[in-house]
Amino acid sequence: MSLASALNNVQSIFNTTALQSSVVSSNIANVSNSDYVKREATITTSLAGAQVVSISRAQETALLSQYLSSNSADSAQETLLTGLESLKSLVGGNDYETSPSTYLTAFQTALQTFSTTPSSTIAAQSAVTAAQDLANSLNTASDGVQQIREDADSDIATQVSSLNSLLSQFKTANDAVKLATATGTDTSSALDEREKLLKQISSIVGVTTEVRSNNDMALYTSDGTVLFETVPRTVTFVATATYTAGTEGNGVYIDGVALAAGEGSTTTAEGSLQALLQLRDEVAPTFQAQLDEIGKSLVQIFSETDGTSSAAGLFVWTTASGVAGGTPTSSDDITGIASTISVNSAVITSAGGDPMKLRDGSISGITDLNTSASSGFSDNLDSLYSALSTKRDFSSDAGLSTQQSLLDYASSSIGWLEQYRSDATTSAENTTAALSRSSEAYSNETGVSLDEELTLLLDIEQSYKAATKMLNVIDEMLQSLLDIAS
Repeated sequence: MSLASALNNVQSIFNTTALQSSVVSSNIANVSNSDYVKREATITTSLAGAQVVSISRAQETALLSQYLSSNSADSAQETLLTGLESLKSLVGGNDYETSPSTYLTAFQTALQTFSTTPSSTIAAQSAVTAAQDLANSLNTASDGVQQIREDADSDIATQVSSLNSLLSQFKTANDAVKLATATGTDTSSALDEREKLLKQISSIVGVTTEVRSNNDMALYTSDGTVLFETVPRTVTFVATATYTAGTEGNGVYIDGVALAAGEGSTTTAEGSLQALLQLRDEVAPTFQAQLDEIGKSLVQIFSETDGTSSAAGLFVWTTASGVAGGTPTSSDDITGIASTISVNSAVITSAGGDPMKLRDGSISGITDLNTSASSGFSDNLDSLYSALSTKRDFSSDAGLSTQQSLLDYASSSIGWLEQYRSDATTSAENTTAALSRSSEAYSNETGVSLDEELTLLLDIEQSYKAATKMLNVIDEMLQSLLDIAS
């Protein structure tokens, strides 16, 4: 080997180790960056020595697709669970101590006490107070349900805005990938940025990808709606400022196609948007319907009749038009009755009422069952007490059995919510575990291993040292030749 060839080989080694060191240094610097995909310098040897021919990126399309799917599912399930936890907190948390069911039981007990001592003013006032507590619990729960719907609607608006912004950024990143591919420059950084945005998009809406010529990528929702193809598609949503029972929220449209809401405790939603729609339009309204059924039944049970007409008795309510409601029938719209139900002022002492009217059945003024004005009259109280435990009809729209007592119905409502929340919790644990496994598998293939990079750095150092020794030898040989020549 001539000295010139030896010098060329040394120069080649220096160039190669410099590029390798740069790649390894970049990997080590991003060891904690989950959006960074490791690089590797591809080396080939020839008569001119070793040289880096390309810098490859550890890309795993199948694992990335699995990660995106798991991320969408987990985001949706966690969003649904958060909403269910909020509903649970409305009725007292783990023990449901502020639920209508709890107050209904306490009210029945107060009625029984009043029935055993029908002449007691204290017992009468206690029964009325228990009725007020029950009405207040329905009001609070109903208002809370609508606040949850309003919050979900606001979150949808925020998510839609974020999604549009991410799609706009995705276009910039996608264009950068296409340009780097077309010009033959390193695409690694542009691909990292595009994948980072893709992960964020997948947490909002389920997404599938298609890579086309020139490394161009198109995005579609899980149901096939175009999300991005050359340019981002517009995602639209009109927020609703205030929610009351019966308010219908607006839909989310992607490229003019409505986004479907998720279904079930193990939600079919993919991404937070569909889960928020499910919470706003399915879960919360169902619970509201159950509260309204309880309110309707209370008004019906405690209504008073003279045989030809009836009127609200202990419990009164206000219709959607703002007028006092009568005794609800099957044809009446009782949507939101739980938010307006209250105790008739005719039995409230502080309002000038007489709680003994509950005993006598004379609250509405159209009848008086205690015709003898007996202080020991308890027939009406006994009847009302029994009515709370007597089977009656309920609407099938509320998702519970249509034939059961009011006490059982109120308890079933809590059971429905708890079962829904419990199943959603189990599903959330499963989706979180699946996401963790997908993330780990993807990271194992594309993430940076510090141990591997440090080992490679030592190998590069050895190559550099060998080249340095060769250079020293060549230097000594050249010096000897110069000495001979002089």
